[in-house]
Amino acid sequence: MSDLKTALEGATGEGIISADQAARLLPYLAERNIGASNTVVRNDLSQPREDDLANPLEDSEAPRFIRGFHDVLITIGIIVLLAGLWGLTGYYGPLPAIIVLAEILVRRQRLALPAVVLTIALVYWTFWVTVMYFGAQSAGGPGLMTSWITIALPFPPLLALYYWRYRVPLSLAMLLFSLFTLLLAAVFYLIGLATGASNVVLNYPLLSLGIMFAAALGAFAVAMCFDLSDPSRRTRRSDVAFWLHLATAPALLYTAILLIFQIQAGNSDTFFFTGIEHGGYPQALIIVAVVVIMMLIGLIIDRRAFVTAGLMSLGVAIGAILRQNNAGLDKVSFIVLMIVGLIVLVIGVGWPHLRRTVVRLLPASVQGRLPALR
Repeated sequence: MSDLKTALEGATGEGIISADQAARLLPYLAERNIGASNTVVRNDLSQPREDDLANPLEDSEAPRFIRGFHDVLITIGIIVLLAGLWGLTGYYGPLPAIIVLAEILVRRQRLALPAVVLTIALVYWTFWVTVMYFGAQSAGGPGLMTSWITIALPFPPLLALYYWRYRVPLSLAMLLFSLFTLLLAAVFYLIGLATGASNVVLNYPLLSLGIMFAAALGAFAVAMCFDLSDPSRRTRRSDVAFWLHLATAPALLYTAILLIFQIQAGNSDTFFFTGIEHGGYPQALIIVAVVVIMMLIGLIIDRRAFVTAGLMSLGVAIGAILRQNNAGLDKVSFIVLMIVGLIVLVIGVGWPHLRRTVVRLLPASVQGRLPALR
């Protein structure tokens, strides 16, 4: 009661309501246990869900595509139906089914999880149809890039039409990635024509990795444009950013690692890649350093995809370090699992605290553009 009375007195002092209105509101709200500080909080099964206290560790970046088991049930039906149609009719049956289901489940009923699955099904269908009809071209030189360009060409117009019709955030993210893929293939095609190289990636590994890393940075910049335009994460722009970051994080991680390895090996005419288990401390420490940087980026922008993307590489690097120290081979895998699991738990549980520590080191102008600290 005291908290409610204090709030009403504060509203009166600011001129929001009159003193008479505050006097009449106090018993009215108190009878309904609104704002009462002495309300008993129940923790039994009879407590309504809406009475649950908000969890301060609640994920602020969760895309809104699961709203209940109804969506899950419908999604299972979609997957089974499309698999059956694919087996019975080949490539001809799934596309009409995807369109009909999208009209009913996405455009009319606005079911989020089925929208995601139908978008993935459309991309999967498009890929296999283009590979089947246009993918069998020369495997060397410009012919390889021509094949990739031909495969990528149908995606932008198809995904643009799909997004225009159904407004699925994932389809917009995939549209942007298809444009990046098309641009990347075109760049390698032009380099192949200019140099006459039979395989640009193998003949010019350092240049190729640099281009791939630049493309990953470009995709990250686009994702950040969506992210920074909605720091409170209340609109669909945040969902688009989520999907973009989900693909951008591993692209940045692995292109950065391979680029550093290639620079370390020198600008040779052969693509450098040595299994990390044979690389020793230098490569293991490089991987650990890159993963840590990615985790810091994830903390700053409040995106956990930058943490999860590096877990496998981190585990491999830790395993290599342990083997260099002659740890028992029968115990290395379990030690790696334990260390990686501990890191995940520490970061997951302490995410808000770690993020506050990192973000507060940044300039105030940068902090103001990032998602709010919790």
